[in-house]
Amino acid sequence: MAFEDLAPLRAGDAAPDFTLPNQFGEDVTLSALAADKPVVVAFVPLAFTATCTGEVCELRDNIALFRNADVHLVVVSCDSKATLREWGEREGLDFPLLSDFWPHGAVSTEYGVFLEDKGFAARATFVVDRELTVRAAFVNPPSQARPLEAYREALATL
Repeated sequence: MAFEDLAPLRAGDAAPDFTLPNQFGEDVTLSALAADKPVVVAFVPLAFTATCTGEVCELRDNIALFRNADVHLVVVSCDSKATLREWGEREGLDFPLLSDFWPHGAVSTEYGVFLEDKGFAARATFVVDRELTVRAAFVNPPSQARPLEAYREALATL
């Protein structure tokens, strides 16, 4: 599926629950996180690429935005957990990096952002409230970084 053909979840949709391993091999479940506080789920195409690294480093450098909004931040990629662990260590990332590696892209597909022709997810962000409802969503093509302002606007929906 090409980017133009994606049908991502929108505000008001039910967010599919999922359990994915983080970069340390520990299972992380969306509903468990959301039971505590809302969750920002940010899909990235590929670890170690320039645009993805720039984005996650900007999130790292602005983590106070998420902490002040009292939300969890998780990043989801179709990379393996070993790749995500190395990426997280190199970049000093202190938020969960979740592996949608196997079954490959299953969660990305449920959220309507898996690019089958590429084998990875588009740049997509979903703000999920405590009832597992999408409160805000924005999607960019793989080559286009999301602006931090888009996160600010999305967090304002909570």
